[in-house]
Amino acid sequence: MTFSVHGLAVARGIAIGRAVLVASSRVDVAHYFIEATQVASEIERLSEARQAVMAELQQLHDNLPKESPPELAAILEVHLMLLDDTMLADGVAQWVKDRLYNAEWALTSQLDVVARQFDEMDDPYLRERKGDLEQVVERMLRHMKGMPHVMPQVSPKRSNQPRQQDLQLGDEMDVPLVLVAHDLSPADMLQFKQSVFAGFVTDVGGKTSHTAIVARSLDIPAVVGARTASQLVRQDDWIIIDGDAGVVIVDPSPIILAEYGFKQRQAEVERERLSRLRHTPAVTLDGQRVDLLANIEMPEDSPAALGVGAVGVGLFRSEFLFMGREGALPDEQEQFQAYRRAVEGMKGLPVTIRTVDVGADKPLDRAMKEEAHLNPALGLRAIRWSLADPAMFLTQLRAILRAAAYGQVHLLIPMLAHAREIQQTLALLEQARKQLDKRGVAFGPVKVGAMIEVPAAALSVKMFLRYFDFLSIGTNDLIQYTLAIDRADESVAHLYDPLHPAVLRLVADVIAECRAQGKGVSVCGEMAGDPSLTRLLLGLGLRSFSMHPTQILAVKQEIIRADALRLEAWSQSVLASDEPAELMGF
Repeated sequence: MTFSVHGLAVARGIAIGRAVLVASSRVDVAHYFIEATQVASEIERLSEARQAVMAELQQLHDNLPKESPPELAAILEVHLMLLDDTMLADGVAQWVKDRLYNAEWALTSQLDVVARQFDEMDDPYLRERKGDLEQVVERMLRHMKGMPHVMPQVSPKRSNQPRQQDLQLGDEMDVPLVLVAHDLSPADMLQFKQSVFAGFVTDVGGKTSHTAIVARSLDIPAVVGARTASQLVRQDDWIIIDGDAGVVIVDPSPIILAEYGFKQRQAEVERERLSRLRHTPAVTLDGQRVDLLANIEMPEDSPAALGVGAVGVGLFRSEFLFMGREGALPDEQEQFQAYRRAVEGMKGLPVTIRTVDVGADKPLDRAMKEEAHLNPALGLRAIRWSLADPAMFLTQLRAILRAAAYGQVHLLIPMLAHAREIQQTLALLEQARKQLDKRGVAFGPVKVGAMIEVPAAALSVKMFLRYFDFLSIGTNDLIQYTLAIDRADESVAHLYDPLHPAVLRLVADVIAECRAQGKGVSVCGEMAGDPSLTRLLLGLGLRSFSMHPTQILAVKQEIIRADALRLEAWSQSVLASDEPAELMGF
């Protein structure tokens, strides 16, 4: 009987195939007390498991195929950093020593403690790293029980596309496969790299989970957060993954199969057509040039950005350098080398580096780790955190300024709201310049911009433009703060609406004021990469979009088909509507 499961669409496209189930592999944990004389041996068991898993993951990392996406290597590095984190190792040892818990019990107890800290994080990318921590702990538990981490083996010889007779008759030959799991670690996905999984479905995860990140980088349709999919889907069921709608259709009828088979073939034709746009200038029908920039998270992302024709990096998230570094944040030289690689990798095109966007609710905060906030989203984060630790902030500013000697660098400051924050930030930037000059170290010029991601900043745009060369609208946070919606809370996630009149008004006013003053403005949130919103943003005057590299070609297609001048009146009518979505054709 046909039924559907709904989740989050995180990687677009359609996959059709037989289900390969990876059942939830949670390891049963025994809970018992040990004798004081057993403490040393239990801690040794933990250490052996930790070292074994580190060696296993390091081997996977070192033997990554050259064609593997950089995201896989980065996520494996995150797992290695989590294993090396003293918060995990020392905390587990403490449970053994103080409570006399057996090793497995101590490990899961510390997991619960650290997982709660991840749950309280505001940044969705960092919050989703809880899943990475759980997978690391599970690997350790499996090692301690003598259970190998084995995944189903699938022949790599199957065709990647179903034949029509396969879809209609259920012929088992050359049928593509789709993977259904509770969750997938990057190491698991790596083991499937040489197989032919056409898509992924997981019970858990969000738009920034590692499964979503890797699926997008591999350009594979994926639906995450499908809750009970791995329980409802049976081994070898026919399923359809609609990565555009976030729907998984199980046991589809021949008519539905044929319909989606046709859509799939259309998507392949469209994908091929889009690839031909890589070197086509992003210019509207009426001659308006539009800059399409890439959002990246590591220097190694630069080739992917260049490969789709990005004209620069609109957002380089520097947080990855600071993750999993409890008590040992990256020094100036390490940061400088990373920023320099990103700048040189873009071969003369501009790179916008955002200063670290973390907070006291993040495990990488050394001094204020224990400080609690009822709502970390409203606490000491982003620029507030940086200004609270001037030494750390100056280190990052010096590293960015030094990288600017090797190419075009723009500096972007997150979550500003007050004039005094702006003044403090600019004063520290000038201090960083003087420190480098005094040391005789080369540095380059930077344009300085601000993120507009809280309503206060959007409403103070004229004041912001007195201080900054450009603005970048972070729509993800701007929507969250404007509508008082926690994107991670499933009970209110349906209220998260980029087309809410208040959100559109704030975005439109910032764009209009920047254009009036001749200052640069871009959108770097999810709205920028959504082709269904491209025409609206063009009509509102936006001429700079920054998004994940995989979204660039689809947005470019919308741009070269649009007449920006004719869209202006329509965009104003959408802006004036109580129900903007109705005028968008949704």
